[in-house]
Amino acid sequence: MTQQKITIHEVAEAAGVSVTTVSLVLSGKGRISTATSARVNQAIEQLGYIRNRSAAVLRGAESGVIGLIVRDLSQPFYAAMTAGLSEVLEQQGKMLVLTQSGHHGQQLERCFASLVAQGVDGVILGGAPEQAEKWVAQAQEQGIALVCAARASSLDQVDSLHPDNSQAARLATEYLIRKGHQRIAWIGGSTASLTRAERIGGYCATLLQYGLPFRPEWIIECGDRQPEVAAVTAQLLRQHPGITAILAHNATVTLGCYFGALHSGRTLAEGAVGSYYSQQLALVGFNDDPQRELYDPALTFVSSGAREVGRRAGQRMLQRLAQPSGEVQTLIVPPLLLPGRA
Repeated sequence: MTQQKITIHEVAEAAGVSVTTVSLVLSGKGRISTATSARVNQAIEQLGYIRNRSAAVLRGAESGVIGLIVRDLSQPFYAAMTAGLSEVLEQQGKMLVLTQSGHHGQQLERCFASLVAQGVDGVILGGAPEQAEKWVAQAQEQGIALVCAARASSLDQVDSLHPDNSQAARLATEYLIRKGHQRIAWIGGSTASLTRAERIGGYCATLLQYGLPFRPEWIIECGDRQPEVAAVTAQLLRQHPGITAILAHNATVTLGCYFGALHSGRTLAEGAVGSYYSQQLALVGFNDDPQRELYDPALTFVSSGAREVGRRAGQRMLQRLAQPSGEVQTLIVPPLLLPGRA
């Protein structure tokens, strides 16, 4: 086995400790017992693990490096958020190191441990707010600033930023109601998604506010694969032909709904105006879609302000580094309605 192939996971296994414990020993930032440190160092020497020399040199000083953990950078929200974050940090001479934890956050511990081992000053956790609690204590113990920048609400004990998902759904639903729609369906997202739950809460509350029917069978759970979305959209419209408008969970689902509506014989309405009698359908999507103007007609979207979430996360991280004991803040970024052609 060559030195280059030895990983931090192998060191942890040989020493009988967690990956995070190995990272703490390597970074020198944690409170690890002498016996445990000796066991980890012995495993390092026996396996021939190559230590991160730059991190060792920077112990006790700022490295100028900020870590970012996202589930999947291909998701439009996190791509835009990363761009905004990088923009702010680079202006202050900071370097951003990006890691991906997987769609279900299965590699989150590995990502966190790896960033700690690199001697980062702070970690921005993009997504997985339900898992953030585990890392709050560890970040405090290691003297690392932690900011949670997610698509949904997060914890009270850590600096966090997220879009106002409930208000976004209220904006979209009210927009359709004012266009004359009374039969509005919802397509997309998983019941396990906190983002979806917050949006559906805003959608249902707005329907009730205007005295419109709330129909559970008009709320469809599905994945993001466009053929699947197109199929469930066409089926919904065949089973409930009175539906005149659809709210789509994200940009990918919106495109699937678009094709599903066309396959079912519906036409997309200009400016979200549609009716049952004309077989036109209004479609409104969530999240930023840089190609929205390419649709014919141009679709209406509610922007989650992902880039602004990134910018504010960067600003909050800089503030936290300057004032480690400052008060914890929760910042909410308001949505923006982007109408299609009227």
